[in-house]
Amino acid sequence: MAAPRRADARRNYERLLAAATEVFGERGADAPLDEIARRAGIGNATMYRHFPSRSDLLIAVYADEVAALCGGGEALLEAAAPGEALFEWLGAFVAHVATKRQLAQTIAGTEGPRSELFRQWHESMLQAAEALVERARRAGAVAAGVTARDLLTMANGIALAAADPPQAERLLGLLRGGAQAR
Repeated sequence: MAAPRRADARRNYERLLAAATEVFGERGADAPLDEIARRAGIGNATMYRHFPSRSDLLIAVYADEVAALCGGGEALLEAAAPGEALFEWLGAFVAHVATKRQLAQTIAGTEGPRSELFRQWHESMLQAAEALVERARRAGAVAAGVTARDLLTMANGIALAAADPPQAERLLGLLRGGAQAR
């Protein structure tokens, strides 16, 4: 078990993660690490203590993004309209896939620890979707035969194929229409 971080080390970690998310979003996964340290207001040595390699930083950023997406799904389980909540989360999923694709491809591996991370991340997103789908199904907002895996597969296709966010939103609306209980 790792020792808890000091408060200043925790703050530096969070600042680096926020800066990396921003810089990778703007300039891609090959963005200069010096730029991330500069934006975080932290020296390079401190950055490398937290993230010894670019890969470590990319993994931390992507893991944080997945955690935020899944946390958003969990929060939506309390929403008044289960169907709205499900498709709001699917919209966030589409945006995640569309905007984080390069990041995910950069850290993807076919075997070993990276493939295990991806399996865990995919499982957590599937669990978030399953909880929302089940709630929407019980409320009569989606058809009985619609599964979370079905919706994630189609939403992934939307994220990869849509030319821009308005088209993605329109396609997600079409998916919603097809998934509704009749």
